[in-house]
Amino acid sequence: MEFKSIAFTAADSKEARLAHQRLRDRYDHVPTEKADIIIALGGDGFMLQTLHAFMKRGTPIYGLNRGSVGFLMNVYNEENLLQRLSKAQPINLYPLRMTALDIHGGKHQALAVNDIYLLRETHLAAKISIRIDGIERLGEMVCDGVLVSTPAGSTAYNLSVQGPIVPLGANLLALTPISAFRPRQWRGALLPNATVVTFDILDPRTRTVSAVADFTEVRDVKQVVVREDRGITPTLLFDPEHNLEERIIREQFLP
Repeated sequence: MEFKSIAFTAADSKEARLAHQRLRDRYDHVPTEKADIIIALGGDGFMLQTLHAFMKRGTPIYGLNRGSVGFLMNVYNEENLLQRLSKAQPINLYPLRMTALDIHGGKHQALAVNDIYLLRETHLAAKISIRIDGIERLGEMVCDGVLVSTPAGSTAYNLSVQGPIVPLGANLLALTPISAFRPRQWRGALLPNATVVTFDILDPRTRTVSAVADFTEVRDVKQVVVREDRGITPTLLFDPEHNLEERIIREQFLP
């Protein structure tokens, strides 16, 4: 791939800011609004912020890890950056769209690259019913919450609550309960990516629930609808030896 104009953006950490200055001193660059590729310096959280910031423009993003885990990032190296970019492989991501109705009559929409999850707000367990494409599949789940994950996000929060890792090309979404008390044996479901998932909060004024799309939170929801949005396609770039598909496969064999 060839890129004519590069922009650098960085997280607020000392490591990211130092790398930002060193790379800007070394390579020609333009403001982000004029770039045809964005170099993001930071960790996975900052990559999510960058994806959201440039999602609608469709500018490809190449991450260099100046954070901790760096699952969505490439190995940081100041050498041969232009050559690395020319060999980078694109991965197209398909975000989830959340439409949430709150108990006060408000309607909220947000996009998520990783996941959309519902969580109880108080000491009271949430009671949630689940409809899949309009068909009720669970009439009442008593739980801390529930989560819908994209394949790219399946190794994040979804994995920590014992959800399945989903390969990128599987065209599936992971539906995973969070600390379900009833039904105790239900471990979630894998759903076709075209599925529309509707969560109805039972007793939403007493057993209050919040909904989160990546880092956008809506409080006191009574209904949340989740579906994949293929009208917006953020693109991540990876070095051939560190592509995201390989990382997701490798993650499944870690001890």
